[in-house]
Amino acid sequence: MAQRRRLGLALTVIATAQLMVVLDATIVNVALPHIQNALGFSGTNLEWVVNAYALAFGGLLLLGGRSGDLLGRRRIFIFGIALFTVASLAGGFATDQAWLLAARAIQGVGAAFAAPTSLSLIAVTFPEGRARNRAMGVYAAMSISGAAVGLIAGGLLVSYLDWRWVLFVNVPIGAVVGLLAPRVLGESERRRGSFDLPGAVTASLGLAALVYGLSNAATSENGVSHWGDTKVVASLAAAAVLLAAFVVIESRVAHPLLPFRVLRSPSRSGAYLISLCVGTALFGMFFFLTLFVQDVWGYSPLKTGVAYLPMVAMIMVAAGVASQLVTRVGARPLAIAGSAAAAGGMFWLSRLTEHSGYAGGMLGPMMVTAFGMGLIFVPISLVSLSRVAEHDTGVASSLLNTGQQVGGSIGLAVLGTVAWSSVASNLRAAVASARASAKAAAASGHPPHMSPAAVKAEKTAMVNHALATGFTHGYLVAAGIALLALVIAVFLLRVRRADLAGIDPMAPPAA
Repeated sequence: MAQRRRLGLALTVIATAQLMVVLDATIVNVALPHIQNALGFSGTNLEWVVNAYALAFGGLLLLGGRSGDLLGRRRIFIFGIALFTVASLAGGFATDQAWLLAARAIQGVGAAFAAPTSLSLIAVTFPEGRARNRAMGVYAAMSISGAAVGLIAGGLLVSYLDWRWVLFVNVPIGAVVGLLAPRVLGESERRRGSFDLPGAVTASLGLAALVYGLSNAATSENGVSHWGDTKVVASLAAAAVLLAAFVVIESRVAHPLLPFRVLRSPSRSGAYLISLCVGTALFGMFFFLTLFVQDVWGYSPLKTGVAYLPMVAMIMVAAGVASQLVTRVGARPLAIAGSAAAAGGMFWLSRLTEHSGYAGGMLGPMMVTAFGMGLIFVPISLVSLSRVAEHDTGVASSLLNTGQQVGGSIGLAVLGTVAWSSVASNLRAAVASARASAKAAAASGHPPHMSPAAVKAEKTAMVNHALATGFTHGYLVAAGIALLALVIAVFLLRVRRADLAGIDPMAPPAA
């Protein structure tokens, strides 16, 4: 009985930590308009509230797993949770943009150390068989349901407390997890090896420079393009140099974060590229839809969270269907069907206007996109581990998560550049048209007489139309990226059904 109680507490600690890390990617989304108003973020800078977390998380995920192998997974797990908790507390007290973004980045670092070690701690703590399978089921449920919990929790906290509580809520949870972990979790054996810090630094800084350059390239409200700005050119050039340095480092160090042998399989590389595309579409969809329904349709944060629930449910249903079908039809047909559905859903979503409704305009394309995404997750997860050497299984599995996080950041920067440039262009055209109409009316001797309320309503309608139009351009780009995923699935995924049998889902996140 005591052993069963200890395992129950251990599972609670691991599952709670995973839920906290996963939901933090969505809980902040619902609060974005309120954060923007409170701290004065511009549209492009607001993306960094999401990107700072995702970039640090994705960029350091492999280093976090490697640290667990070398220093002990329980020790690194506790360190990651403690860092995440302290950063959450600091972010909740943020009084300016830089403060909040720094806290979000440190949250991502903590998540990068906690997430990969939490999965492997299941193998360390739970005996093989029924107990481990049950623990894996709970862990998977937390991973999938984290998005939904984050949306609802974010809506409740912002509606009834304040946007700062989407960060404060992690503090008591993290404190309990950190205190219980050393008492109920087993420690793993340490391995000999070395850290690839130069690889981690060049990869993380290179990706950050790339996303920063793309984010700042968006056209401003006065219609001026920033592609030629010094900071944009310098950022993109620095990104090229740093990422090239990362490739050189990884090819020469004894213990690389990214062994290139893992990428030699076209199918496995295809799975990682599809993961990049999935991250792009999901991050862009959540970001722009959240701003749209709150700023244009006037949804409350809680109503916004509830509006997303059917999408999360559909992803879970589709993932369940894919898990039943993948050994019968193979990974390639499911990935192709999922990519096609996601592309169609994103294209349909681009038809959304400020006059559309939830049931008639948003729900349908959102559900089609969700179904496609759900079909993709299972097959690419299995392909990433297919026919991979045992000592590379951790890297192979972690790269999928890394691809989704990093791809989401890069994609959000690209979609944001397109969307905000379109918003600026539409606003400029609308203002010019309004001025021309006013001049024509004055010249005819019949100047318009509008009340202050009517003027305000006209300006609001102008802004709402510009936002709706700009965001639809972002969805079109996302649809194109989903089509790219389809092409990748057609030409690169060549894994046989027999190769998917017997894959170990307990692969440690680093090796």
